[in-house]
Amino acid sequence: MAKTNDKEKSLEQWLWDAACTIRGPQDATRFKDYILPLVFTKRLCDVFDDEVNRVAEKVKSRTRAFQLIEKDHKLVRFYLPLRAKNLEKDHTWEVVRLLNESVGQQLTDIMRSIARENKPLDGIINRIDFNATTHGQRDIDDDSINRLITKISEKRLGLHDVEPDIVGRSYEYLIRKFAEGGGQSAGEFYSPMEVGMIMARILNPQPGMEAYDPNTGSAGLLIKMQLVLQEKMRHSATKKYAPLKLFGQEFNPATWAMANMNMVIHDMEGQIALGNTMTSPNNFGIKGNALKKFDLVTANPMWNQDSFSKSTYDNDELNRFGHTHPNGQVVDSPPSGTADWAWAQHILASMKENGRAAIILDTGAVSRGSGSTSKSAEKDIRKWFIEKDLIEGVIYLPDNLFYNTSAPGIILFLNKAKSRTEKAGKIFMLNATRHFIKGNPKNYIDDVSADQIVNAFSKWKETEKLCRIVDLVEIEKHDFNLSPNRYIHTADDVMHRDIGELVSELRDLEEEAHLIDGDLYAALNKMSF
Repeated sequence: MAKTNDKEKSLEQWLWDAACTIRGPQDATRFKDYILPLVFTKRLCDVFDDEVNRVAEKVKSRTRAFQLIEKDHKLVRFYLPLRAKNLEKDHTWEVVRLLNESVGQQLTDIMRSIARENKPLDGIINRIDFNATTHGQRDIDDDSINRLITKISEKRLGLHDVEPDIVGRSYEYLIRKFAEGGGQSAGEFYSPMEVGMIMARILNPQPGMEAYDPNTGSAGLLIKMQLVLQEKMRHSATKKYAPLKLFGQEFNPATWAMANMNMVIHDMEGQIALGNTMTSPNNFGIKGNALKKFDLVTANPMWNQDSFSKSTYDNDELNRFGHTHPNGQVVDSPPSGTADWAWAQHILASMKENGRAAIILDTGAVSRGSGSTSKSAEKDIRKWFIEKDLIEGVIYLPDNLFYNTSAPGIILFLNKAKSRTEKAGKIFMLNATRHFIKGNPKNYIDDVSADQIVNAFSKWKETEKLCRIVDLVEIEKHDFNLSPNRYIHTADDVMHRDIGELVSELRDLEEEAHLIDGDLYAALNKMSF
C-alpha cells in the first residue's frame, strides 16, 4: 500500500489552501464544482506544455511545434486551443492566469473551447458556467475566481513536476476534503480511501482484466484497483503490462464529470456511462439485450435505497432479478423498501464465470429477516446466494468511517467460481469493528490494521477474535444471518466488552426484536374478531 510522502502532502495542502481562498474552510466545499474543473484545467495546460516541449526538442522551436500540433492533434493526448502571447517563453496557463475582466465568462469560454477540441472532455470540463447567476447575483464573483486562479498558479502540475499517482492522490484528497464537509450528500461520490484499498487488494486485479463499478461516484474504487495493480507490478519490477480496462456508470451528472476528471488526473482511461444503472444499465457496446460481463466488480451503492418499485424488478428485461431456488421455487424479487440485494443481483449478472466482486452495504443487509417467522424477500435472496455458494466472505467494518452515516457497514465479497474451489461450502467471516483509529470528523482504518485484514482474508487464515471460516451448515442454523459479529466475538474479557462490538450486536438484537414484534402483532390481529 503506497504511503503519503512529503511532496504529496505539500501538494495536498496547496490544493486545500487554494479551495479555501474562495471563502474559507467552512465554505470551500460549496464550490467544489468550480475548484475541481479549474485544477483539472491547470493539469491539462501543464501537461500540454510538456508535450509541446517534447516536439520542440526535435524541431528546435516551440512556435514550430505549435504549428505541427495544430496540423496533427494526435501528437498530444489533449489538444488545447490556447496560446500565450510569447509562444517561445510563456506557459499555456498564462492565458488563464492573466484574465482581468469578465473573468467568469472568459473562463467559461476557455473550458468550452477545450471541450470542442476534445470530444472525451465534452460534458466534463464545460459543464460549469463560471458566470452563472441566481436571483441576479453571481454564484461566484470574478474576485473569488481570480483569488483561486492566483493560488492554483503557484505550482506546476506537469509531467516532470509531479508523477500521475501523486497528483492523482492529491486530487482525491481534495475530493475527500469536500466529502468531509458534504454531510449526507458526501456518500454519493466518495468512499473512504482505506476501505477501497482493502477491497481492491483482496480482489487482487491482474493485468488486462476488465473492472466495473455500477455506482461509480468519483471513480475512487475503480482507480484504487488500478493503483493496486500498478503497485504489484512495481514490486515485481514488471515494466510492461496491460492496464485494467475500467468501466462504470454514474447517475448524477456532476459526479459523473468528477469521475472522468479524476481518472484523467490519475492518467487512467476508462468508459464511464451516464445514467441510472438499475433501470437502464449500459451494455458498453454489446449488441442486443445483454449485459457486458466483467472479471472484477467493486461498488458502494446507496444503502437501503427505496426509490425503485417492485415493478422495476419484475419487468426487468435483462433477467437480473427473481432467481430460481435450488428446489425449483422462484425467489421473490427484491423488496421495494431496500435495493441492497437488488444491487448484489445486478452485480452478479455482470460478472464473468470466474468473476469476483466486493460490495459495500448496510449491516442490516446481511441480517434482516433472520430469526423471523414472517416471509422476507430479502432473506430469501440472501439464502439463495448462500445456497448457490456465491458468497466468499463478509467483513464487518468499524463505526463512523463513511461520510453519509455513522453506521459501520459491511463488505460483501462474491465469487462466481467459489463452488469449484477449496473454498466451497464455507464463508470467510471477519469482524474488524475494533480495527480503527479515532478521527475527526471520521474514523479511519490504519495501515497496520488494513494489512492484517487483507492478509487474513487473502490467505483464508483464521485469527482468534478477528476472523473465522464458517461452514454453510452453521450459517443455516443461524437462519442465514451473515453478520460476522454473530460468529466472532472480539472482546478480551466478558466483563470488558468492546463498545463497537456491543453497538453492532445491539443493532442486530433490535432488528430481531422488531421482526418478532411484527410477527406477534400479526398473530394477535388474526386472533382479534
